[in-house]
Amino acid sequence: MKPNLKIKIGNIEMKNPVTVASGTFGYGSEFESLVDIKNLGAIVSKTITLNARVGNKPPRIAETPAGMLNSIGLENPGVDKFLTEKLPAMARFRIPVIVSIAGESEEEYRKVAEKIDRDDRVQGIEINISCPNIHTNELIAQNETLTAKVVEAVKGATKKTVITKLSPNVTNIVSIAKAAERSGSDAISLINTITAMAVDIKKKESKLGNITGGLSGPAIKPIALNMVWKVYHGVKIPIIGMGGIMDWQDAIEFMLCGARAVTVGTANFVNPEASSEVIKGIEDYLKAEKINDINSIIGKLRI
Repeated sequence: MKPNLKIKIGNIEMKNPVTVASGTFGYGSEFESLVDIKNLGAIVSKTITLNARVGNKPPRIAETPAGMLNSIGLENPGVDKFLTEKLPAMARFRIPVIVSIAGESEEEYRKVAEKIDRDDRVQGIEINISCPNIHTNELIAQNETLTAKVVEAVKGATKKTVITKLSPNVTNIVSIAKAAERSGSDAISLINTITAMAVDIKKKESKLGNITGGLSGPAIKPIALNMVWKVYHGVKIPIIGMGGIMDWQDAIEFMLCGARAVTVGTANFVNPEASSEVIKGIEDYLKAEKINDINSIIGKLRI
C-alpha cells in the first residue's frame, strides 16, 4: 500500500511535505524545464517587498566549503508587479503557493500582506523577518517584541496561513518562536541563513560586495536540526524545517527532529531535481520501514 505523504500547515494542505526555499527557485518557471514542479507539496516565492528593490552590490554569491554565501539583498519587483507579472506563472502549477514577504517596518509588512490577501491564488504568507543581508530585517528576528508586532500586523491583514521564518542568529531561538506563536503565527519556518563571510586573500577583500552574507548548505544542517528539535519541544504550531537539506536522508532527519514539512534550498543550485528526489526518497523510506503515514514520524527522535 502506498504510504500517505499528505501533511497540513495551517489551512494549507500539501500532497507531500516537500517545498523549495524562497530565493532558490525563482518563481518556478525558471526550473520548469528541469523538474516536474507540480509534484511539489508547495512552492515558495522569492521574498517580495512593498516597493521594488535593486538588491545589494555584487558580487552577491560566493562558494564556501560545504555551502554557499549569498548577499542578494532581497532584489524583487515589488508586490504589485509580482501579483501581475510573476504570480500567474506560479499559480498555474496548481500546487499551494506561499509568498515570502519582508519590510522595513510593521506597516510595510501589513501593506504587503493586505495586497496578497486579496488574491485567491495564494494560500500562505511566509513572513521573512530573518534575512541577514537587510539590517532592519535581521533586527526584528532578534527581538521578541518586534517579532510579535510584525506577526500581529500581518495576521491582522490576512486570513491566509501565516508562517514566520526565523533567524538562527539569536541567543534563544525558542523564545522568539514562542513570541511568534503567541502573536498568532500558524507555523514556524527555520532556519534562515547564518551570517558569515569569505575572504579573497589575493585581493585582500571580502568575496561579497556587501562584506557579509548568509551561509547556507550542508555546513549549517547540524545547527538547523538542533534548532528545529528545540523549537518543536517549545511550541505547538507546525515547523517547516530547512538548512542544508541535500537529499531525502536529510529530510527524514528534520522530520524526526520535529519538522512537519521540509524545504530544499541550496541543493537546487547543485541539482535542480533535488526536490523531486527528496519526495521519492521519503516515500521509499516509508515503504521500507513499513510506515503508513508520514505524520507518524514527526518528532519521533528517540531520546
